[in-house]
Amino acid sequence: MRAMLMTASRRPLELRDLPVPDPTPGQVRIRVRVCGICRTDLHILDGDLADPAMPLVLGHQVVGEVAAVGPGADRLEPGEVVGVPWLGWTCGTCRFCSTGRENLCPNARFTGYQVDGGYAEFVVADSRFCFPIPAGFPDLQAAPLLCAGLIGYRSLRLAGDADRLGLYGFGAAAHIVAQIAGRQGRRVFAFTRPGDLQTQEFARSLGAEWAGDSTQAPPEEVDAAILFAAAGELVPLALRAVSPGGTVVCAEIHMSDIPSMPYELLWRERVLRSVANLTRLDGEEFLALAPSIPIRTEVTGYPLERANDALEALRSGGVRGSLALVIGGPATAE
Repeated sequence: MRAMLMTASRRPLELRDLPVPDPTPGQVRIRVRVCGICRTDLHILDGDLADPAMPLVLGHQVVGEVAAVGPGADRLEPGEVVGVPWLGWTCGTCRFCSTGRENLCPNARFTGYQVDGGYAEFVVADSRFCFPIPAGFPDLQAAPLLCAGLIGYRSLRLAGDADRLGLYGFGAAAHIVAQIAGRQGRRVFAFTRPGDLQTQEFARSLGAEWAGDSTQAPPEEVDAAILFAAAGELVPLALRAVSPGGTVVCAEIHMSDIPSMPYELLWRERVLRSVANLTRLDGEEFLALAPSIPIRTEVTGYPLERANDALEALRSGGVRGSLALVIGGPATAE
């Protein structure tokens, strides 16, 4: 099979011919149709996340068709179209797994980080951590649901019942969250890179009542803010924008250092918290919800061999919606 491989030199990814992987007990082999590109892939590539499996196939927003079923993986059948998310395996027995918090499992393994992911024509995955793709979502439009959508959904839940919601960094996740929030009757305020008028207009087209620079104060206080940008300097700005008793949720797996700030920004019972990974329950709930809204994702596709170009496009900013690799099988572009 063809795969884009990260080696010890890290960049650029190398197009290689690798053996097609065989499923072990509990696993399925998936013929990859589309794999979404996530900022976490950049964090792995840049060494921000320590100790990835090497050499490594990146990618954890995988949409594909079950091609082979290993012993004991009887919940899926050949031919089913499924998605493979970031959370690839948990132990099931630790104090976190046994209390509904498998996203915090200390033994967890993650797709495209500790096990090979979807920048390839085939991938193997634990069948328990694969989700059926909801009807009505073409492959390309389904891919962002598996990380941007799932992490966005978990972040929104942790933001509580905020009526006025600030979204910092209006990319893959925020363009999905804005649609959920709008359907729930919340008011959305979008914060983008300074001067990014195109993204601000995109946010308004998805229901944001205000869109402006991340360095600006919103026209009124928000009840909660979610940071989908890996910039620690935004945390004090978000706390300043949030009303007393409000919450700031940091949704990135890696973030630059938060600068020193006066305690008064946190005072009056403001809450600052992070989001770590996802649970299968998050996936089941969100993928059941997505068709009812209905979520519409905007995705630009690249061929597998142009994975490096796609990653650099994401790094440069200004991407409208999401990016994905189109690898095989049916995939409908926007």
